[in-house]
Amino acid sequence: MPSSTSLIYKIVSEHEWIAAEAEGHFIGSAVDIDDGFIHFSTAAQAPETAARHFAGRKGLLLVAVETAALGEALKWEPSRGGALFPHLYDVLRIEAVRAVDPLPLDEEGIHIFPSHAMEEG
Repeated sequence: MPSSTSLIYKIVSEHEWIAAEAEGHFIGSAVDIDDGFIHFSTAAQAPETAARHFAGRKGLLLVAVETAALGEALKWEPSRGGALFPHLYDVLRIEAVRAVDPLPLDEEGIHIFPSHAMEEG
């Protein structure tokens, strides 16, 4: 596990997150449920994740999660090009969330990440 990483990020739709907050936990999006784990990205990986899987989509949020709060259910596994990505083999408890920010699009349809998320990348 990358030791310098204390926050990981999940891109979700606003309606998915509203439901998660009401339940007190997030079970994952459809792809997460299909894969059997919740996909996350590091700050450095998140922009490419947004471009590959959420291109041009509005109504998204960037959820920052404290890795220490996830325990042994968090696994770092190879994905794109062999890079290690964080995968959570459990539900995401709302208590582990440190920030939720809008992920708007710029004039060219590229997602604009909050500056605090990019400081870690």
